[in-house]
Amino acid sequence: MKLLRRGNPDNPDNGDAGDAGVDESTATEPSSKAPSAVTEGKGRPTPSRREAEGKRRGPVTPAPMTSKEARARRKESRGDKEQRKAAAAERRADAADRRARMLAGEDKYLLPRDKGEVRAYVRDLVDSRRHLVGMFMPLAVLLILAMFLNPAMQAIVTLVMFVMMLFMVVEGVIMGRQINNKVRERFPDSIDGGFKLGWYAFVRSSQIRKMRAPQPRVSPGDAV
Repeated sequence: MKLLRRGNPDNPDNGDAGDAGVDESTATEPSSKAPSAVTEGKGRPTPSRREAEGKRRGPVTPAPMTSKEARARRKESRGDKEQRKAAAAERRADAADRRARMLAGEDKYLLPRDKGEVRAYVRDLVDSRRHLVGMFMPLAVLLILAMFLNPAMQAIVTLVMFVMMLFMVVEGVIMGRQINNKVRERFPDSIDGGFKLGWYAFVRSSQIRKMRAPQPRVSPGDAV
């Protein structure tokens, strides 16, 4: 059996070194078992939704202390409401005025597709005639109603609508060529023409006359 040796009395540092070695090993042992990272909490409760919204909205106006102050606040609130109503009424009046000017054909208030002398001339050419294309929507509604009232007419209605669409295509091609020729005669330096101008005339002619915007300036049969 080996006995534990004490430090050499002649060398007192020997025993201190052994004790220091034991102390260092025992001191470092708990630290090795400690977790590598410690997650600390934020130390305060999570704010509720009402508190968060209150912070975003800012401080709440304190309640009035006297009846005079309450009357002053009500008067101020009524004044704000009246100002908002007046501003809304002014915006509606302004929008109505712009729409009226647009329907009247003032170039400043027209959409980009309708601006210019060439487009105004094309609108007059379309509005001065009656087109089969403009009868398509009313006739289509009548045919669909007839089909619902009498399902046996489904085949007839389908055939009639197919024939109408065929005539619409033919009329659209002829109308596009005629309008392009007249535009070139009236405005030889204009770059507006071709398929876009023909399509513009076709779309306007397919609309019901009362629903066209800008409104027609000429009546059917007038010379343009």
